[in-house]
Amino acid sequence: MTDFSPLLASVLARHAPQQDALLPILHDLQDHLGFIPPETLTEIAQHLAISRAELEGVLAYYDHFRTTPPPHLTIALCQAEACRSRGAVALRQHVEQRLGCQLGQETAEVSLQSVYCLGLCASGPALEINHQQYAAVTPARFDALIQEEQSS
Repeated sequence: MTDFSPLLASVLARHAPQQDALLPILHDLQDHLGFIPPETLTEIAQHLAISRAELEGVLAYYDHFRTTPPPHLTIALCQAEACRSRGAVALRQHVEQRLGCQLGQETAEVSLQSVYCLGLCASGPALEINHQQYAAVTPARFDALIQEEQSS
């Protein structure tokens, strides 16, 4: 089991013990670790003088926050109309077949999620791989990107 105490202490020290610091604290932890470790929740709640149930309610409400480590590969595939008109449907089918994972699913190795606009509308279809954006992605380019990501 990993000891998150030093990081948690550093994050809490940067934020006043006020309830409006909850989201910034959660963002700081997730930015550093990729998730919010469940073993940190009691100390966060105590720091902010809120109940652990309130804290867990916030975590449940926001899809952005995770309490488990993310998979090695996180892919967000744009499903907005501009990208769909430029081949996103065929790309999605290829990605699902290549990864053995359906849109909206997460396995231990990969998370494949839909997003509705990455801001690359003029050069779709677009996607993100581990928070790096790519435009004009063809099935062949996707395969090359995944191979590069898996070898790094």
